[in-house]
Amino acid sequence: MATATERFGAAPPIVIEGARVHNLKDVSLEIPKNAITVFTGVSGSGKSSLVFGTLAMESHRQLNETYPLHIRSLLPRYEKPEADLLDNLAVAIVVDQRPPGGNSRSTVGTMTDVHPLLRLLFSRAGHPVAGPSSAYSFNTPAGMCPECEGIGRAVRIDHDAFFDTSRSLSGGAVLFPLFAESSAFPYELYRRTGLLDPDKPLRDYTDREWEDLLRGGRDGTVKIELTAEEGGFSLGYEGLEDRFRRLYLNRDISAMSRRTREAVRAVTTEGTCPACDGRRLNPAALATRVAGRTIAEMTAMEAEDLVGVLEEVDHPQGTPIARAAARSVRRLCDIGLGYLSLDRETPTLSGGEAQRIKTVRHLGSALTGVTYIFDEPSTGLHPHDVGRLNRLLLRLRDRGNTVLVVEHDRDVIAVADHVVDMGPGAGSHGGRVVYQGDVDGLRRADTRTGQCLRRSTGLKEKVRTPTGALEITGATLHNLRDVSVRVPTGVLTVVTGVAGSGKSTLIGRVLVERHPGAVVVDQSAVSASSRSTPASYLGVMDVIRKRFAEASGAEPGLFSFNSKGACKACGGRGETVTEMAMMDPVTTVCEECGGSRFDAAVLEHRLRGKAITEVLAMTAEEARSFFTGRGERKVVRAMERLEEVGLGYLTLGQELSSLSGGERQRLKLATRLGETGAVYVMDEPTTGLHMADVEVLLGLLDRLVDEGNTVVLVEHDLDVLKRADHVIDMGPGGGRHGGRVLFEGTPAELAGRPDSVTAEHLRRDLEG
Repeated sequence: MATATERFGAAPPIVIEGARVHNLKDVSLEIPKNAITVFTGVSGSGKSSLVFGTLAMESHRQLNETYPLHIRSLLPRYEKPEADLLDNLAVAIVVDQRPPGGNSRSTVGTMTDVHPLLRLLFSRAGHPVAGPSSAYSFNTPAGMCPECEGIGRAVRIDHDAFFDTSRSLSGGAVLFPLFAESSAFPYELYRRTGLLDPDKPLRDYTDREWEDLLRGGRDGTVKIELTAEEGGFSLGYEGLEDRFRRLYLNRDISAMSRRTREAVRAVTTEGTCPACDGRRLNPAALATRVAGRTIAEMTAMEAEDLVGVLEEVDHPQGTPIARAAARSVRRLCDIGLGYLSLDRETPTLSGGEAQRIKTVRHLGSALTGVTYIFDEPSTGLHPHDVGRLNRLLLRLRDRGNTVLVVEHDRDVIAVADHVVDMGPGAGSHGGRVVYQGDVDGLRRADTRTGQCLRRSTGLKEKVRTPTGALEITGATLHNLRDVSVRVPTGVLTVVTGVAGSGKSTLIGRVLVERHPGAVVVDQSAVSASSRSTPASYLGVMDVIRKRFAEASGAEPGLFSFNSKGACKACGGRGETVTEMAMMDPVTTVCEECGGSRFDAAVLEHRLRGKAITEVLAMTAEEARSFFTGRGERKVVRAMERLEEVGLGYLTLGQELSSLSGGERQRLKLATRLGETGAVYVMDEPTTGLHMADVEVLLGLLDRLVDEGNTVVLVEHDLDVLKRADHVIDMGPGGGRHGGRVLFEGTPAELAGRPDSVTAEHLRRDLEG
């Protein structure tokens, strides 16, 4: 086989020798530069450990070392990967699937840097001009709506939930628990104002008394005299609603405890701000127009429509700015996100959408010689949109960059110049390079990826007969256009369509809300703390601690890093976090416990020769073989369920925060197996799955249906679609071009439809 240098020219390849990160077993290979290299392999085979944990980590670490020490102290600290040699590295830009940072003030427009261009455009070419560019920003006092402070939504106290008006203040009229149950609500202050009768029921209050209670009244002139050991002092009287707003509504509620968030949400209502009608800006900013439109109207347009508006701007100063904004917006359209609007809040984006938006930022860059690293960029993409993604990858390569992609999708693999296949299995059975070379060679290779690429599956020969139907009538949420559809029960249904066509809205929102008994298994974060692990989430950690306690004579709490067994230095986190002013905190592995989370004395106790850290480092498969003793059947059954959903490679002690969206979804599914008569709703369950693992998942889904359940999937994978009993195809496009049901029926019937892009790709797949 020709070397990478011989195949791709004189540019010296990236060299990795003896990589041993996680499950990698002394991996050595050369990765060509100025080429697209796709890393494949079953889930857990070591792809991410090689690309992200080794190559990207070392690139970031060495780049930081080029800065002076005082700058380095402010930058994130990266551990040196365990490898003998890493050579010929370039600056690495990682485009992953982590949700974008930010809150409701972060939008597609701010994330792509298009919104600053629009603000500049309106300050230069708008009429009447409200001021400089900051006057059009909803994130600065100069431009934001004074009523909602630029959020676009108004949160108000729900008086019916906050008060029991049949009671008095001293009789428990305030129902908000954080005021009613603690000193945060100073009853004594309200008694001493002289404005209110603490024993009078609130339903008998006059309008003046309600004003005094809620907003302080008397223009803040009321003073309350208090005494303490240090002497007397005077305190201004604050209305109850003003106090609530200051303590909770004017702060970032997402940073508060879960109990506080739930308590606040229980006594508040949220709606469109009446002052700005949800447009976030003050009247002066909303009065300015360019090309007959306000900035709020432009940001509310879908990207495909906004391009044409910007290209029509004719103004001496504004035209160059509008053209630059149009180029950025067009890049959104080029990667299949033309249905998004610039005012879409980033927390509402899917992982795949967020990843593609991050990529947009790099398309206009003039940098070359950069290594771009993508983590499954086809996630959430319909086959119709994968072609756009491939063109993006090719453009980055052709500009003189190296593109590394961790991916399972056949169409993405097909455009690779070089392929590295990891395996042969997952976890301890993986960590090796089982093939490297071109795509044609991979198709002939005797690896699981090669076998799957050669395999051609047809349509299901016989579909199941529905037992009934879940009705949806007149759905109009988001882009849905008065949609009515019957989702059959007792069968496997796949809901498909291009990105933005309304699939998730129809199923994840409308169906679930109208049929609340459905078991929703999505990719959202699991309801657990940052200290949670698969063992604790599946409810077997208590059994494991009890078995260690019985074997050693110690108490069970000693074998918990959340209790007495925790490392004293890091408190059982396994890492230390250093808060940095004006920067992200720096996280490093705890030097005392080496990341094990446990105190050293705990590790002296053994269960069948294994310390607690060694047990937590076991994969589900290994743990199933280890826990064979009396009283350990619960652990074995939990591990079997992990293997059933394709997560047998996870370790018992792995942090749940490290799992991908697809892994989180399958972990949730593992806790719900065994139910009968349930309706399972899943959002792209094949996310992060190798083609071989998809076959395992399909077997599980078929078994769920055969046991009397209903399974409804929002999915793009054609192998899954071909195994469906019923298909609902949404479209025809995304955004305002979608929102309609194009087809309902069997996969075979769909394949004959000429008006569906899903049908077009299904036919192409069936033809090989």
